[in-house]
Amino acid sequence: MTAILKQESFLLIAFGFAILSYLFEHTLLEQGQFVSMIAACALIVVIVMASTRVAHHAEVLAHKVGDPYGTMILTLSAVAVEVLILAIMMGSSSSPTLVRDTIYSAVMLDINGILGLAALLGGLRHGEQPYNDDSSRTYSAMILTAMGISMIVPEFIPEAKWHYYSAFTIFAMVALYALFLKMQVGTHSYFFSYSYRSQTTAAAASGVGSAAAPTHTPPKPAEETGEQESATVSITIILVGVLIIGFLAEFMSAFLNEGLEGTGAPPALMAVVVASISAAPEILTALRAALKNRMQSVVNIAMGASLSTVILTVPVMEAIALYTGQPFLMAMTPVQTVMVAITLIVAAINLNDGQTNAIEGMTHFVLFATFVMLTFLGL
Repeated sequence: MTAILKQESFLLIAFGFAILSYLFEHTLLEQGQFVSMIAACALIVVIVMASTRVAHHAEVLAHKVGDPYGTMILTLSAVAVEVLILAIMMGSSSSPTLVRDTIYSAVMLDINGILGLAALLGGLRHGEQPYNDDSSRTYSAMILTAMGISMIVPEFIPEAKWHYYSAFTIFAMVALYALFLKMQVGTHSYFFSYSYRSQTTAAAASGVGSAAAPTHTPPKPAEETGEQESATVSITIILVGVLIIGFLAEFMSAFLNEGLEGTGAPPALMAVVVASISAAPEILTALRAALKNRMQSVVNIAMGASLSTVILTVPVMEAIALYTGQPFLMAMTPVQTVMVAITLIVAAINLNDGQTNAIEGMTHFVLFATFVMLTFLGL
């Protein structure tokens, strides 16, 4: 027990901050915007720290079950954190575009940020990095379909008929994900996995055949795969961590609203904060995988997280909006639509040959930099 408590120091710190926030929330809010902003920034850091522990234990479970189940657990844990924070912030935010901007920001962070940076750094170290191109094509088509239905078509839906289309969107997203999940873990599970050749095999086959030809990977040491950690403990800590994060998110939202009020900050800043919190642990996991020349994990994490964000967040938030009657706008702006279109077209071209390189990574990373610039410009 002592060893577990020592390992989970980040979650203990987060729990302590949750208690302090509960006791001193009103006192801090009364101190004005500057103090509220400092408190909000502190809570954002603590939430990210707690998220890394949730991601770690999701990664432990992922190593136990292997791909595609592994990266599915990783992405679902991140989406669970995002949905929880969004659901809490919807209650305190007056912005009808918070959910839309968060999903858009998450897609930009996942595809252009995570995939771009990982492919860039991995390409500089290893050159061309192989993966299963069936996975990238499947993800790209699913993301385009899901975003088109839920965030482009709504621009043309009359407000009087929004409730009907919103209910249809919920059904469509659930149906899409149910079939995708069945294929991902069943009939087409091989789409989302790649067997890497060992160094010995690669050396023996040097100059013969394709460098991307799948072979078998040598077993990992127990300490690397997380086999020494209990699955029950990991599941328990994930659940406790998500609850603590949700508790902290409520106070962060209050402090952030107070700190940003009247400052002229970009309207989408809160959405970027939420997307960044959920993506932070995935960034670390993807970069480690890229530097180890395991691009399949990067593709699964980046594209899978984007798909899960759209296809799972949309129906939950739409259902909440329908139930509460809260103003809700999902149609993207023209700038957002263009950025998503460029991103998915570039991804379809880059991720179509089973290998990534530094040039492809740089194209996505430049798109990510463009997204950051547009956010600062308030677009």
